[in-house]
Amino acid sequence: MRQAGAITIADSEIEISAIRAQGPGGQNVNKVSTAIHLRFDIAASSLPDTYKERLLQLHDQRITKEGVIVIKAQQGRSQEKNREEALRRLQELIASVAISPKKRTPTKPTRNSQLKRLDSKTTRGQVKAMRGKIDG
Repeated sequence: MRQAGAITIADSEIEISAIRAQGPGGQNVNKVSTAIHLRFDIAASSLPDTYKERLLQLHDQRITKEGVIVIKAQQGRSQEKNREEALRRLQELIASVAISPKKRTPTKPTRNSQLKRLDSKTTRGQVKAMRGKIDG
């Protein structure tokens, strides 16, 4: 069981596989599968429907068209560190949609601000009108 905010995710919903890491590391990187490939199917998960909708609406490169979160962690030298890193990133992603965005309440411009705007428009119009040719 993993905690993501107030939501608990069952380990059976998270698919973790070890793969070989890329980049420098000498023989270790060629022999040992230390990188972690985490897959989490949003639709098949036990998350609340609101969380699922918000996750699917995110324009995040880690979410596939099929609605699967794919996280690859390969920074650490050990498999365990990379596993923790991948799970932490998944928790952060789910926690980011846990907070519902505030509803925007439209405000009306004040009477004074409306008058100021109109005054500046007429002033600007007069400046531009004065740029014309002088009849003489």
